[in-house]
Amino acid sequence: MNKVNVLVIEDNPIEKESLIEVLEDNDYNIIGTADNFKDALSIYLNNKDIDLLIVDIFLGEHPEGILFAETINQLDQTKKPFLFLTSSVDKELFQRAKATMPFNYMVKPFNEYELLFSIQLALEKFYDQKDVFTSEEEDTIVSNEYLYIQKGRSLKKVLISEIIYIEVEGRYCNIITEKGKFVILISLTKILKLLNAKIFKRVSRNFVVNTQKIEEIFPNDQLIVLTGNYKITLSEKYKSTIDKSIFLK
Repeated sequence: MNKVNVLVIEDNPIEKESLIEVLEDNDYNIIGTADNFKDALSIYLNNKDIDLLIVDIFLGEHPEGILFAETINQLDQTKKPFLFLTSSVDKELFQRAKATMPFNYMVKPFNEYELLFSIQLALEKFYDQKDVFTSEEEDTIVSNEYLYIQKGRSLKKVLISEIIYIEVEGRYCNIITEKGKFVILISLTKILKLLNAKIFKRVSRNFVVNTQKIEEIFPNDQLIVLTGNYKITLSEKYKSTIDKSIFLK
């Protein structure tokens, strides 16, 4: 399980250190920092592992944070959610900032709880999955690449391509990966809806497998062998969900 990577764009050294301290204390990883438009854009363009950005509107005497947001919104590469953090209360500036579609707008000095909540809310909004972290029914956002899992006041992430299989136990899903086992609170119906249906297939009532991790299939024995020598029963009911092209035996 990996940490969520945050890019911090802030020009005030004291405020930057305070922000970094809160994030690291809550188990977020600071993937980079910048105090001007040029450096911020360079880090953003050259780092695909960024999960979220916190952007100060004023970098120096000019609202370069807004210019940065306007610039990345025009790029063809995958967008990342960003939050604005500012001491400005200028209405005209606020309207310009709002037009860049930030996932929140926080006024300095920031409140630790508000900051952490805003990060979680930003990821919910960005991946269009409402009320994930505010309800008691689930704790996980599913993106194209990662599972973002709430752990206390922080978030962790699991690379979806590393998932071998998923086992359902009531309201919980056991996620078995190449790096270990993780338990998440999400319904089978929802996780199947959000995962790539061409890759993740239900093979029995309580099991979903990553078809890219299949080593062998024994249809007569109703058995699937996965990476790591995991063995899963293939239910008669779900045989048709496994494409015949991947049957090896």
